[in-house]
Amino acid sequence: MSWPALYTQLVGANRHSTSLGKIWLSVLFIFRVMVLVVAAESVWGDEQSDFTCNTLQPGCENVCYDQFFPVSHIRLWCLQLVFVSTPTLLVAMYVAYRNHRDKRRLLQGSGRASFLSNKGQEEELETLKKRRLPIAGALWWTYACSLVFRLLFEGGFMYALYVVYDGFQMPRLVQCDQWPCPNLVDCFISRPTEKTVFTVFMATASSICMVLNMAELAYLVAKAVTRSLCGQKERKSSSKSSRERTQNKTNQKLLVST
Repeated sequence: MSWPALYTQLVGANRHSTSLGKIWLSVLFIFRVMVLVVAAESVWGDEQSDFTCNTLQPGCENVCYDQFFPVSHIRLWCLQLVFVSTPTLLVAMYVAYRNHRDKRRLLQGSGRASFLSNKGQEEELETLKKRRLPIAGALWWTYACSLVFRLLFEGGFMYALYVVYDGFQMPRLVQCDQWPCPNLVDCFISRPTEKTVFTVFMATASSICMVLNMAELAYLVAKAVTRSLCGQKERKSSSKSSRERTQNKTNQKLLVST
């Protein structure tokens, strides 16, 4: 999988996010993707070859390995990172749609040839591509939904990891009695302590990302509520001032008539 290509797409969408969103992206790629690519894959590279059982029964080791490792940690984490990163692309798609719509309006406002020949309007088009959209209206809903999906995916994969492996601690010894094993067989996992450390680290990094997502969602909701209250106050003050002006005009007319 091309992680740099995914990073490029997320950085483009993250230009329109909050400061917490930028911190989330840094945590995602520094403490999760880089650790997964640089260290975790080498730690789990021998998980099946060094999974040893005290039996020579053909097929017993494969069956026991499948029982205790139905999904590889590395593949599960890769799926988690892909699913967690995908909602951010919704924001990128909406921003691309807004830019395309505004560009089309600019081109329709003036002829295409005259528009491209005008240097000032070319600069305006370039500014349109690099602008940072405010998180309001439809973009606010898109961004909030992406945060909700991130939280659901993070929580779902954390729960799946906990349920499938019965916790985050890797045991040294597991016992298997699946067919075709002749009896209760002891199987040994390679480097269980190191794998436990990496599992706890990845779970902690995922929890930090969830906290950042919840904080960012709370910030967006608080900002939207504050904006709504300020708008109501402005409308009330404007309506009050308009009523006062109307009353003053009425009083002036009454004075003139008397």
